[in-house]
Amino acid sequence: MTSRDSRTREQAHRQGIVAERFAVVVLRLKGYHILACRYRVRGGEIDIVARRADTIAFVEVKVRPTLDEARTAIDFVKHRRISRAAKTWLASNPWAAPLTWRGDAIYIAPWRWPRHEIAAIELDLG
Repeated sequence: MTSRDSRTREQAHRQGIVAERFAVVVLRLKGYHILACRYRVRGGEIDIVARRADTIAFVEVKVRPTLDEARTAIDFVKHRRISRAAKTWLASNPWAAPLTWRGDAIYIAPWRWPRHEIAAIELDLG
């Protein structure tokens, strides 16, 4: 890996952290309570776990040059990684079993208000 590749990867990582923090603010303004950020397990990760009323949202945050590019950046592999992490989170938080679970996404692009898409990610929790 060249130093340029390393700088680009580090810059993308920092941009992702800032986007996730921004997404937390957006969710809080919408009445969500943040339960976890950057939840990682072997083979999966969830950017934000949030609750509003009787719903647990496993939220993926994507930042790209446009909102449409951010939307299309969540592929099948990402769905699987989020589902895997959600299963582990639910096993560790049995109080959440009777609640509704869903996979949301927040798309972020420069100079645009973020788009929160409810149930954007089909979770495989079976």
